[in-house]
Amino acid sequence: MPEEHLPHKLQLNERKKLTMTGVTEVVSFDETAVVLQTSLGLLIVQGQQLQLKNLSLEGGQVAVEGAISALSYEEPRQGGWRRLFR
Repeated sequence: MPEEHLPHKLQLNERKKLTMTGVTEVVSFDETAVVLQTSLGLLIVQGQQLQLKNLSLEGGQVAVEGAISALSYEEPRQGGWRRLFR
């Protein structure tokens, strides 16, 4: 199935567990930020003690657990992606 046709859905439970579909790539991750390419754009998950769980890129499914404080999408700009963190 082409990447742009993967359905993208987010479900956040008590700000502790985020489950997603439509993930095409894990760009980077550490305990404070997870950056994911989705079928609808680049998604940044921020928090503390973040861990990737249930990673299945074939089906586009990913779960993130930890203390989730923010979710945001980044739009591409000319010449590439803007710097995420300063």
